Amino acid sequence: MLLTAPLTTSRLLLREFEEEDWRATHPYESDPEVMRYQFHDVRTPEESRDYIRRVRALALETPRRVYDLAVVTREGGRLIGRCGMRITDAEQREGTLWYILHRSEWGRGYITEAAGALLDFAFGPLGLHRMFGDCDPRNPGSFRVMEKLGMRREAHFRENAFIKGEWCDSLIYAVLDHEWRARAAARVGG
Repeated sequence: MLLTAPLTTSRLLLREFEEEDWRATHPYESDPEVMRYQFHDVRTPEESRDYIRRVRALALETPRRVYDLAVVTREGGRLIGRCGMRITDAEQREGTLWYILHRSEWGRGYITEAAGALLDFAFGPLGLHRMFGDCDPRNPGSFRVMEKLGMRREAHFRENAFIKGEWCDSLIYAVLDHEWRARAAARVGG
């Protein structure tokens, strides 16, 4: 099921990917620094096109379990990254969060803003109970995003994933629906 309208924030739109969006995603997907902590290596133009095709196909599945959305600036309409979630366990109402951003946009709060909108969607219309994310401990930018979102660190797994020829650790962060709502209410009231 496609989103009927983009998710919006003060500066961003989170929308479904379009066929030609690979042209905007490929510059960051081919940047070794951006891809350093991703499970896959830098992508070729064809791999970027294929990824967009897979995301578009996943958006049409019923029931939909993957929401991998383009992060687009409201001013100027530039696609600067993606923010997504997968419903990992529908019965337990649990999902996982991810994000990636063009390096030129790092440090501006865009991913925290985009991920916040996605968490609102997950805990609102989708009715999820728990959202979690994971990252490599060597990637402070990623775990700081989760901390800014109010997610708590639940685990530090040692050498649990073999990625790009080396064993890597993982930090696991999570937030519950009622924690997210309380945090949102405090922001509105405070």
